[in-house]
Amino acid sequence: AAPAASAELDAAAAEKLAKREAKKAAKAAKIAAAKAKKEAVKPRRKRKQQQKAKAAAKAANGGDDDDDNKKKSGKDDIPEFVNTTPAGEKKDLTAEMASSYHPPAVEAAWYAWWQKQGYFTPTAEANGRPKYVIVIPPPNVTGSLHLGHALTNSVQDALVRWRRMKGDDVLWVQALKNDSKQTRHDLGRTDFVKKVWEWKEMYGSKIYNQLRRLGSSLDWTRTAFTMDDNLSAAVTECFVRFFEEGLIYRADRLVNWCCTLETAISDIEVEYIDIEKPVQRKVPGHGDKTYPFGVLDKFAYKVIGGSDDDELVVATTRIETMLGDTAVAVHPDDERYKKYHGKKLKHPFVDREIPIILDSVLVDMNFGTGAVKVTPAHDPNDYATGKRHNLEFINILNRNGTFNENGGEFAGMKRFDVRLAIIGKFKEMGLYRGKEPNPMRLGLCSRSGDVVEPFLTPQWWVDCKDMAAEAVKAVRTGELEIVPAHPHTNTWYHWLENVQDWCISRQLWWGHRIPAYLISIKGDPIPDDAETKNWVSAPTVEEARAKAAKKLGVPEDDVVLTQDEDVLDTWFSSGLFPFSVFGWPRETDDFKRFFPTSVLETGHDILFFWVARMVMMSQKLTGKLPFKQVLLHAMVRDAHNRKMSKSLGNVIDPLHCIEGISLEELHETLKSGNLGESEIKKAIAGQKADYPKGIPECGTDALRFGLCSYMSQGRSINLDVNRVVAYRHFCNKLWNATRFALTHLEGAEPSPHKTLYDEDTNRTGIENWLLSRLAAATATSENGLASFQLAEATDAAYNFWMHELCAVFLEAIKPWVYIDDSASDEAKARKASVQRTLYTALDMGLRLLHPFMPFVTEELWQRLPHRPDEPAESLMMAAFPDTDVLNKAWSNKQAEEDVKLMNSLADQVRSLRGEYRLTPKQKPTLTVHMTDADEIKRLTPLLETLGELTWTSSVSILDATAGAVKSNTTQACVGVSTSIEVRLTVKGFVNPDALIKTAQTRQKKMQAKRDHLYKSTQTVYYDDKTPDEVKKSNQETLDSFDAQLLAFEKSIKNFEALKQEA
Repeated sequence: AAPAASAELDAAAAEKLAKREAKKAAKAAKIAAAKAKKEAVKPRRKRKQQQKAKAAAKAANGGDDDDDNKKKSGKDDIPEFVNTTPAGEKKDLTAEMASSYHPPAVEAAWYAWWQKQGYFTPTAEANGRPKYVIVIPPPNVTGSLHLGHALTNSVQDALVRWRRMKGDDVLWVQALKNDSKQTRHDLGRTDFVKKVWEWKEMYGSKIYNQLRRLGSSLDWTRTAFTMDDNLSAAVTECFVRFFEEGLIYRADRLVNWCCTLETAISDIEVEYIDIEKPVQRKVPGHGDKTYPFGVLDKFAYKVIGGSDDDELVVATTRIETMLGDTAVAVHPDDERYKKYHGKKLKHPFVDREIPIILDSVLVDMNFGTGAVKVTPAHDPNDYATGKRHNLEFINILNRNGTFNENGGEFAGMKRFDVRLAIIGKFKEMGLYRGKEPNPMRLGLCSRSGDVVEPFLTPQWWVDCKDMAAEAVKAVRTGELEIVPAHPHTNTWYHWLENVQDWCISRQLWWGHRIPAYLISIKGDPIPDDAETKNWVSAPTVEEARAKAAKKLGVPEDDVVLTQDEDVLDTWFSSGLFPFSVFGWPRETDDFKRFFPTSVLETGHDILFFWVARMVMMSQKLTGKLPFKQVLLHAMVRDAHNRKMSKSLGNVIDPLHCIEGISLEELHETLKSGNLGESEIKKAIAGQKADYPKGIPECGTDALRFGLCSYMSQGRSINLDVNRVVAYRHFCNKLWNATRFALTHLEGAEPSPHKTLYDEDTNRTGIENWLLSRLAAATATSENGLASFQLAEATDAAYNFWMHELCAVFLEAIKPWVYIDDSASDEAKARKASVQRTLYTALDMGLRLLHPFMPFVTEELWQRLPHRPDEPAESLMMAAFPDTDVLNKAWSNKQAEEDVKLMNSLADQVRSLRGEYRLTPKQKPTLTVHMTDADEIKRLTPLLETLGELTWTSSVSILDATAGAVKSNTTQACVGVSTSIEVRLTVKGFVNPDALIKTAQTRQKKMQAKRDHLYKSTQTVYYDDKTPDEVKKSNQETLDSFDAQLLAFEKSIKNFEALKQEA
């Protein structure tokens, strides 16, 4: 305690201590009795089983004790929580507050109660309040949520909870999108679709449960699925409109083709891997064989009519495609080949003559042989070349990846078997000219892992040029804001100003079947299905028949209709999502009230694939932008900046973070996927390195807070699970701080809201400081949420709780919260003021945290006493602190400067205590040597607080304004500034000999490190060959070593002097 304590406090000290010890003893007895009672009713058999299991686990772990087992499992040894609150009822908190934070117990019951209370659903009619509407990026119905989804939902829920607390009418809509699945021809279309609907019910409910576990405050009354009737009607309406306007057309073009799934796939479904050197890889559908990749194979085409030496050598990474070659291109200026201009080449395997064409676009005469094979039907660059030269387009593949009749003797073979066979044939024929390494990017289907093939096939396409121009204009004029602007705005312009037409058809059965019909007249041949003119589009068969009859000029009875078997790309229906979920094309009340939405939040990887298409389709179909702002979050990577990949073993299920998982259980998750044995071994090694003790139970709040704390809008989030674990400890800190406060708020009367901001003359400097810091934290939090810099908001709330409320204020007020009724009126008034300030800090601090940590904040807020005029039943409906009001009432720069001064002294004293190895129970006296009168005046009211923060028995100021006063050898001293020195009397608390020995040992080790580094900088080649940044780093390290060595010298001299004094 400090010397400035009041007389009443001194007189009551002994009595206070006795009461405190009695209270602790009573509490301990109560806990012991409860435990005894629990053990008495526990079945003896169960206890024996637990003991046997414990012993077996210990033996299995080589005799490791229980603490080791707990660490290895990644879970604490806490009894399993059983939620006894009836579903939808408010949680009963009458039982004594647990001694520590336990996520399952804290998270139980609240979500069901929030939902039943209708807190997630906006009011039925417009009420004049600002609206805030977000639609969630719909996950695939047959998928499962991963950390990317957890990030998306954590960010969006933080925004909607904040806006709800701000008083906005908030609507957050959840939907699922139909996932493209492989067609099972063995089932038939009807049975297959029926089966997938069963999957939807199973997986859809799984995703909904995961969202609830994450605390997502979605309006479940408006949940949508892209295959629902109303959303399907929107898809049909859009297709028909676009078809009638000529925006949708049919054409034979190259697409990304997955031979395993036998369908076209979108660009986002193609995952690229870099192949740096020649490798052998397995390919789906080809058994256990391996095939060469990363290799340029060279072979010769012989010139027709030429000598044996007249040949053109070409090189390719896909030698099997030469069966579809219809030309070889050379540069018109290449002197080597001018004699062959106009000549033709003999194809070695099929009856085909191949022209030699001149093309300066395709050919770089300085690369390779300067001759390039052209396969227009199986390569994007060759496709364009074929169009320029009117070449023949020969498709050599069947839909399943085997070679068709155009493959000659190789027809029916699998494509990569053909690769090996052709190389062998070329060698037999003497046409093989060798191979060389060729670094390349290989495109794989993200769903099947198969090598993607460019494939020529009739598909449906959307002409995007005009819509893209409008989307570009919206961003350039500021109507639509992309956050962060850099680099995503430029990406937006680049993609949309160079937009390609969009392939929207998929060769699957699950999805929206394309409402297009191939039309013909009875008795006539079936027309070419690659021509748009041979199709009509309509919502129903009846309307399609009427359109066809009119188009063909025949009676409806003479019309033959064949609906396209294909379905639409899921991005087509997802592109309508911001307005189809509200009933479009009908003018529903929801559509009129909630569309356009406010913000679209998603990952930057789908800026073009989804966001741009929503903007284009919304502007075209509704005449409005679908949202005003686009917030793009970074991609989640692991702590080593590696992409999340099952083969690396670094993919984390959000529930693993929430519930905890042992290392062995993590290994088991790898076996449920489609990884090969070697990949599983690699992934297991990765898991052992990153999670040697598994993943501890962190809880939902810690995971959400951790994810949002990364939202500083970089390109990637390097998620370190240890950081999430640290936030779990933060939750425990909140728990303990509130628990401590509750024991000292009994009988306290929180100020009503209407008088909360009135001036209070009883408040002390430390209270004024805390309220000022609360105002600053609120301002930073609001600014962070408003500007989507969520890391600013989480940092502000975290720092307020950890470094200001807990580290300073709770320590500073301990002398006052123990004052009892026997104290003076003045002392009791001060205690009441401290209680009011403490309550306000807890109440508003929990409000700042609630958008990020909904469960633990609700639990703690419900345990607090409430203001008499508090209107909210739940924290999620309570008002968020108002920055302007708090700043006006509580901002106090002088109090902040004063406490900042005090904290700087406290930091130095704590450093001294550490240097002299003092324990918290050892409380020396503290003298502050000061030469500045103004600083003396500012620090004097805070001496008592300084004593509490530094565990000293007394604190005094040595006024040295008239001149410096020399310290004695019994004091440990350190300068805080040119005008302040703190002096700690350590005589009688320390063993000088032990301190000298420890300091000398540490000094010796540091000197060795310093010498080793210095020696490395004195080599002959150091100056010339060491990078400048390394030199700079080394010099900084040497300077740091030197400073620490000087500090050791000073400490040893002080210890020697102390020894002499003793």
